[in-house]
Order: sequence, then C-alpha cells, then structure tokens
Amino acid sequence: MAELSTVARPYAEALFAAARDDKAGLAAWADQVQRLADVASVESVREAMMDPRLEDAQRISVFLSLVQPAVEQPLQNFVMLLVSNDRLLLLTHIAEQFRALKDAAEGVAQANITSAFPMSDAQVSELITLLEPKFGLKLKPHVTVDTSLIGGVRVLVGDHVLDTSVQAQLVRMRDTMAA
Repeated sequence: MAELSTVARPYAEALFAAARDDKAGLAAWADQVQRLADVASVESVREAMMDPRLEDAQRISVFLSLVQPAVEQPLQNFVMLLVSNDRLLLLTHIAEQFRALKDAAEGVAQANITSAFPMSDAQVSELITLLEPKFGLKLKPHVTVDTSLIGGVRVLVGDHVLDTSVQAQLVRMRDTMAA
C-alpha cells in the first residue's frame, strides 16, 4: 500500500503544519486526527462513504456526526477537503503519517518489540533504557508476543531492526553452514 501512503503524505504534512502553529498543541491534534481515523477505519463507514448516491455535503455531515466527541473546526474543514478530493478513506494513512511527524518533532520513536514470551513492565523498561542511547531517541514501546521466535526479542524502530531472537540466530547458523 505504498501508493496510498504516497497520496496521504501531503495531507499529513499540511495537517501537521497547521497543528504545529496552533496553540492547542500537537497532542490535542493527534487525538482528534486519531478519532477521525478510527471512524474512517470502520468497514460500514467506509462502505457508506463510497455510496455514489450520497453527495459530498451528505458524506461530510454523516461522517462528522459519527466522530464523538466532535472535532474542532480546522479538522472539520480538513474532512471537507478530503471529501471534496475523494480522499476521505485515506484518513488511517494520514493519521499514521501525522503521528510519525509528531513523534519526529518531539524526538520520539515507536519501538515495536516482539518477544518470544510475555515481558513484564520492568523488563520492557530495562530494554528501552538500553536501546534509547543506541537510537538517540525517546522510545515508546509496543510489545507483542510471537512464540515462533523461540527465545529473545526482535525490535523494530523506524526502518532499523535489532533481532536477537533464537529463530534469527538459527537462520544465521543455517546460512553460514550452507555457504
């Protein structure tokens, strides 16, 4: 879905520029953008927004009525722009890119940690403490469990992967022996 991300990027950047200059702050905007994306990700809403019998004004009205609590006027205007350009269904991609821009501006990155076993909060905190100096960013951890790793963890920060899992070590050993 790289094409959708490419189309969504200018919208996310424009939205971020407006949010950065607003006194409400990036966190408030990020919350509202996420609420819009949550509504846009519901399958029945997606189907309704693609109904050719609806006019743009009806799409806007229906969509905004579903967002609770209601978003501020600038974001309502943004929804109008998306509807008029037939881009409303890109909201999930726009929200994802907006969040990435916000994180970059705040010096924060998402750390997707996949572990072979459930990790305690203390273990996650210790791992993040070790990784933050390596990446030079404040990391927000998101932990998932994948038993196929056998042991260890795989950490994804942006496009960097740190894989210390047993599965990865076995693959490296197999490749070394096969060479």
